[in-house]
Amino acid sequence: MNKKFERVAMHGVRLCLLQAQADSIGLPLHIVEIPYPCSNKQYEQIMGDFVVQLQRDKIDAVAFGDLYLEDIRNYRIKQMQGTGIEPIFPCWGIDTKTLAQTIVKIGIKAKITCLDPKQLDAKFAGRDYQPDLLTDLPSHIDLCGENGEFHTLVYDSPDFSKPVAIKQGETLERDGFVFTDFQ
Repeated sequence: MNKKFERVAMHGVRLCLLQAQADSIGLPLHIVEIPYPCSNKQYEQIMGDFVVQLQRDKIDAVAFGDLYLEDIRNYRIKQMQGTGIEPIFPCWGIDTKTLAQTIVKIGIKAKITCLDPKQLDAKFAGRDYQPDLLTDLPSHIDLCGENGEFHTLVYDSPDFSKPVAIKQGETLERDGFVFTDFQ
């Protein structure tokens, strides 16, 4: 969580929405506050401290949503080595077109909250992650945004007890990214 803005780093999602997601799925929410700006050294220290807390809480596995970027996966594995906590990659290696279509088919609902305008036109900010979006995305864009093209907020899922109520706010550019605010 970006400590200065009280939002999920890169996604720009407000803490209250993250808590609503956790409540709807029935899981506890553990917040890791990251200062802004934050060096890699600071980040690794903060995350290392969090892993120690997970160990104290007897957590034995952590799931990551990485799909195919080997360097990021290897970094996560390296950071977890020797901790007794197993890194799990449940989506690893799934074709992203297949995954994107499955996400839509099973009823997961999401909005684009952040995008990189160097990769994707700002007009996509705030759009629903639905079949028309998958069709409209340029061919060079990964349908799951795995290369940092975009990030999303899931507001409904078959695993949620109820949808997270969201209200779309303004879209703005900050630090080289385009963010759409949701409340």
